[in-house]
Amino acid sequence: MEKKFLVSFLLAISVLFLIATVSAAGPLATITKVEVDGVSVNSHPAVVAGDTLTVRVDFNSLVNASDITVEVEIEGDKKDVQVETRAFDVETGSEYSKSLKLDVPFDLKDALSGEVTLNVRISGNGYETENSYTLDVQRSSFDASIKSVSVPQKTNAGDLFPVEIVLKNLGYNDLEDLYVTASIPALGIEKTAFLGDLVALECNKDDTAVENYGVDVVRKCNEDDEATISGKVFLQLPWDTKAGIYALEVTVENEDTTSSETVQVAVENAFSSGNFIVSGNQLLIVNPTNEVVVYRVVPESTGAVSVRVSDSLVAVPAGSSKTVTVDAIANVAGTQMYAVNIFSADGSLLDRVSFTATSDNDGAASPIVVLTVILAIIFIVLLVVLIVLIGKKPEKSEEFGESYY
Repeated sequence: MEKKFLVSFLLAISVLFLIATVSAAGPLATITKVEVDGVSVNSHPAVVAGDTLTVRVDFNSLVNASDITVEVEIEGDKKDVQVETRAFDVETGSEYSKSLKLDVPFDLKDALSGEVTLNVRISGNGYETENSYTLDVQRSSFDASIKSVSVPQKTNAGDLFPVEIVLKNLGYNDLEDLYVTASIPALGIEKTAFLGDLVALECNKDDTAVENYGVDVVRKCNEDDEATISGKVFLQLPWDTKAGIYALEVTVENEDTTSSETVQVAVENAFSSGNFIVSGNQLLIVNPTNEVVVYRVVPESTGAVSVRVSDSLVAVPAGSSKTVTVDAIANVAGTQMYAVNIFSADGSLLDRVSFTATSDNDGAASPIVVLTVILAIIFIVLLVVLIVLIGKKPEKSEEFGESYY
């Protein structure tokens, strides 16, 4: 029993040793040069957080092998970023060069600059060569980062609603005279507000902390300065806003930098078709505002349809509605389309509302045409009567003379 156990133990050790021997077959290449954006890593290059780098790796192969890849990785405090080439083949003594692009992770929340590690790994087919290098990393010169944009989940047409912005200075320098603009381009509304100034670094609780000075001891910060700020902008939705989803754009800017963010805002309207509602030959005009609104209603008559409205100028009180009757007479048989244009008091076209008229009389005549024909007949009859009367001569009266006896 003990002999079988010993044999099994030695077999397991042999397998593990064999695996270790295969997995550690040896170095794959000699890395001859590594450059970051054209600067050798031996020169301790500086990179900017958030930027995209081009890393070039030159190496000389020590083996013949297939399925080889080159991988570069930047180790950050909170996350690592890595990219890898496609697999390729190498031959002993040949020189190879591969270029890769990767983003620099942003971990400089409470510092203007720092260091990151760049790892370069060439591996495949049981071989591996890896080197590590140190890079200086610093913030971009100016960066007003919009951390969040908050709007109500739902808004109604005519509402005044808030747009709340949280902004942080992630740049190397302080930001002065920041303005924020919120707009919904599809509705033509926009509002701008002043935010103020943001420092690059806030003071540490310890007045003697190095973080309170930046790169120069004369740059001591003020305890009241802030690197993060929140603010609100209020937008007024038009009363005639159609229900739907709209893109809301937020832009923060000063003389040095501009940042933008887009969110969606949902707008509801109790009158889904707007403030002009068609019911048969009735046009219901709704005024949900708190002011009297005056509209001008202009019908569109065509050769096939004669259109008229009961009221061409309509004043709708605040929070009320009025109904306009639209009469149409089709001059031809079948279904005809016609429209009524609605203008604001200043003459702007607000909407074009469509109606339908149906006539089952082939060649149906317009009342105006019928009336014209009747009047023409009456005129002709009267004219004939007049001619007859004029042409009739009166009879001569009998003359009686006097008689003398």
